[in-house]
Amino acid sequence: MPEGDTVWRIARQLHEALAGEVLVRCELRVPRLATADLSGRTVREAVSRGKHLLLRVEGGLTLHSHLRMDGAWRIHAPGERWRGGPAHQIRAVLGTAHRTAVGYRLPVLELVRTADEHRVVGHLGPDPLGPDWDPEEALRRLLTAADRPLGDALLDQRLLAGLGNVYRCELCFLLGASPWLPIGQLPDPARAPALARKLLDVNKNRPARRTVPGARPDRRLWVHDRAGRPCHRCGTLVRRSAPGPAPDARVTYWCPTCQPGPTPEP
Repeated sequence: MPEGDTVWRIARQLHEALAGEVLVRCELRVPRLATADLSGRTVREAVSRGKHLLLRVEGGLTLHSHLRMDGAWRIHAPGERWRGGPAHQIRAVLGTAHRTAVGYRLPVLELVRTADEHRVVGHLGPDPLGPDWDPEEALRRLLTAADRPLGDALLDQRLLAGLGNVYRCELCFLLGASPWLPIGQLPDPARAPALARKLLDVNKNRPARRTVPGARPDRRLWVHDRAGRPCHRCGTLVRRSAPGPAPDARVTYWCPTCQPGPTPEP
């Protein structure tokens, strides 16, 4: 699933391609929006909120989308062959005189009044990449879940918006804590939102995410997707948990030496 830095980058690309331009083509290929037409309206801006995309248009309307596991937006120049999947997977086409944005496999696509955006994103916690980022509020929300395992709390979008499984695993490693340690037992819990902000910010303009300092292509991430390989820091083999419950079935990666504390049942 794309995480907050990826969604931020997509929002920026949509903004650069469409903002200030009049839509000359609009196709929203989902049943509930079959009769909706935004043609003739000027695109105001495209922004991200956690993992959500908000494309605001003239007239006080917002097209809200969420990529979930494999959704994508692709931007094309006039005459360019569309890429991103077969035609039956297209859910949205937004075209100006100079660019066309095509949304593929979008599991969430809805049109809301811009004034009512809180209905779709109002439940989210502070966004590390948002203009209104508030580390104190992020810490307060995280500590309301003091008894929850750190890894679970970091994935809860109501506490902190934009983190997915990659950043969950990498943050736990950088905090030197087991993902199953209750978040209230962290020695310095304020480091969690501060590190989340730092990691997402430094990666938002990178096509390949990196949490390990340096430029070596084989040393980009500390633990995520590295089960059975030596920890970059201590050499202990990185471990991998069994998949969690459906529907996401996430797995956790951690170094048992660098991240002491509770572990899952075998």
